[in-house]
Amino acid sequence: MVTVQNVSLRYGKRVLFDDVNIKFNTGNCYGVIGANGAGKSTFLKILSGEIEPQTGNVSMSPGERMSVLNQNQSAYDEFPVLQTVVMGNKRLYDISQEKEVLYAKEDFTDADGERVGELEAEFAEMNGWDADSDAAALLSGLGIKEDQHYAQMADLNGSEKVRVLLAQALFGNPDVLLLDEPTNNLDVESSVWLENYLANFNNTVIVVSHDRHFLDQVCTQIVDVDFAKVKLFTGNYSFWYESSQLALKQRQDQNKKTEDKRKELEEFIRRFSANASKSKQATSRGKLLEKLTIDDIQPSSRKYPYVNFKPDREPGDQILTIDNLTYTAEDGTKLFENLSLMVNPKDKIFFYSRDGLAVSALMDILMGERKADSGDFRWGVTITPSYFPTDSEKDKFFDVDLNLVDWLRQYSEEKDESFIRGFLGRMLFSGEESLKKATVLSGGEKVRCMLSRMMLSGSNVLVLDEPTNHLDLESIESLNNGLIDFKGPVLFTSHDHQFAQTIANRIIEITPAGILDKLMTYDEFIADDYIKQQREGLYQAIA
Repeated sequence: MVTVQNVSLRYGKRVLFDDVNIKFNTGNCYGVIGANGAGKSTFLKILSGEIEPQTGNVSMSPGERMSVLNQNQSAYDEFPVLQTVVMGNKRLYDISQEKEVLYAKEDFTDADGERVGELEAEFAEMNGWDADSDAAALLSGLGIKEDQHYAQMADLNGSEKVRVLLAQALFGNPDVLLLDEPTNNLDVESSVWLENYLANFNNTVIVVSHDRHFLDQVCTQIVDVDFAKVKLFTGNYSFWYESSQLALKQRQDQNKKTEDKRKELEEFIRRFSANASKSKQATSRGKLLEKLTIDDIQPSSRKYPYVNFKPDREPGDQILTIDNLTYTAEDGTKLFENLSLMVNPKDKIFFYSRDGLAVSALMDILMGERKADSGDFRWGVTITPSYFPTDSEKDKFFDVDLNLVDWLRQYSEEKDESFIRGFLGRMLFSGEESLKKATVLSGGEKVRCMLSRMMLSGSNVLVLDEPTNHLDLESIESLNNGLIDFKGPVLFTSHDHQFAQTIANRIIEITPAGILDKLMTYDEFIADDYIKQQREGLYQAIA
């Protein structure tokens, strides 16, 4: 158990947290949510002891061990991979190191022998003899191949290092587990493995994540960081979101009778309690929802941007034809070869690849940002595509000495300042924020600006490369709904599972040896055993 008592933290005049009191009980998984800048990661650092609050304290039950996902990818570059994982249990690792030093002594004394005996007993009690095999199992589950287990951390790429550090955090069955964005850089298989691992984890988990599907699969409770307060809500993210929206709608409905509102909320709780059986956390969440009262459901104070794409004209029947495209990366890696496909008017295509560079390269080629090695493509004559590029390409748009009003005015046929300010206001840039310089925007603000640019374009085909990066959950929800409602074709990629599942009606996986092209949902695609066999066959063909 972790207990937070009267915790407050401020930076200058800004109050980040004020008088926070909360208990994190054993057996629950808590999802920490909040707008960008609300202090989610800072709150985790207070829990771990990395940051001291101005008032109050954080305490943990005696004898319990806390493990934290390390965000410094270079912290263990001088160590082997397997050893790095075992270092996640500091006491166990210290014992093994002290044993090695003692056994290596030439003048081994009786006192040394007694000390070794004590260490060996404690080592055995901590299952130390299984440490390497347990660490190897975690690494394999997270997609680190066996031939990499004894490599140096410095020899791994960024994605692989993140997985090793996640294995380190999970190692040794900690009593309290703190995870900040654990699904970043994980592929589908590794994310599913982590979901299953945490669903069967019997201790306390506190996790920050922007992945709504992940929060729904593993969380029993939601911790909402909002307006300097930290509040605890029963259920997963979807329950919190839908219940808060229902409560907000009811508060705005002045004509509805109190009894009608109560019945509507009670029915909502019953419906969600019944659906809880579909979750990996079914048993614990079902019990929690049974204890809910109507008063526990409260409206959220969150603000959601308005995302709505309106094409100036409907697309014709000919959208996009790709013939035998081949592209090789600068390092000589073949990203795809002889790629051919046709996009249809009703398609919303989710592109996926184990090498994310392949999808970005394809989208860049289609939008004229790169040239293919060979092959060609043709957009239909009625098509006006709009592009949301990767971070590095997106940042070029903001290397200008303009405020946001003038920046957005560049992309709008309507130049009137009141119109531009109104548009920015709907995207949560109100008042003085609309006069911020484009050069000082945060990652999330740049994304909202680029989405504004796309909305003003009137395009009838949308091409988006990781649009959910840097966005808070509110903006992701709005963008998700905007793309569902958009009537034209969408070509996109994202690490957000729910984003892919709720938007796409066609899935295309790109491998260097060919593509898998299926008319189905994302969940159907990743669960299909025959597709899994096809995928492995393609990768074995280039191994």
